[in-house]
Amino acid sequence: MGLTTWAYSLSESLLSDPLPRRWVHSLGVADRARSLGPILSADGELLEAAAVLHDIGYSPSLATTGFHPLDGARFLRDQEGADERVVRLVAHHSCALLEAEERGLRQELESEFELERPDLVDALLFCDMTTTPDGLHTTPARRLAEIVERYGPDTIVGRFIQRAAPEIHAAAERVESRMAKVAAGDQPM
Repeated sequence: MGLTTWAYSLSESLLSDPLPRRWVHSLGVADRARSLGPILSADGELLEAAAVLHDIGYSPSLATTGFHPLDGARFLRDQEGADERVVRLVAHHSCALLEAEERGLRQELESEFELERPDLVDALLFCDMTTTPDGLHTTPARRLAEIVERYGPDTIVGRFIQRAAPEIHAAAERVESRMAKVAAGDQPM
């Protein structure tokens, strides 16, 4: 079974019934990852797999710490023996270190999971932060506003996402710039 086939099957088994909206979001993030193929070269399948798996830590059957990047990455590593790079991307998706800090889990996340290559971290962040909870495309600004509105500005998630906003915008700009260069005929970076 190929990496993406396995990833879709696993994500669906964990999210589609208990969290159908989270499953639709994950499908949208994976679709977004496929669209970045021109800048990913050989890492396209890796990013798509991480994209469809990025939120599995929300699954009620996996949630132990309540911090979905850590719960999802631990499950992938410990129960699934998943590709180490997929695990690292899931663990660190969308500025997870900042949220881990808010939750008192930064040391655990940093000590257990190394960061993946910055261009792939940017790409997954871009995919997540340009996809609505309903799997539709959006802008980073709208996505950030939606998250703050949904969780509230003074919650852990609200505080974290506001702190992460500058990096989210910067990562989106880096990805969009790389895509524009490829569209203009330059080689992928």
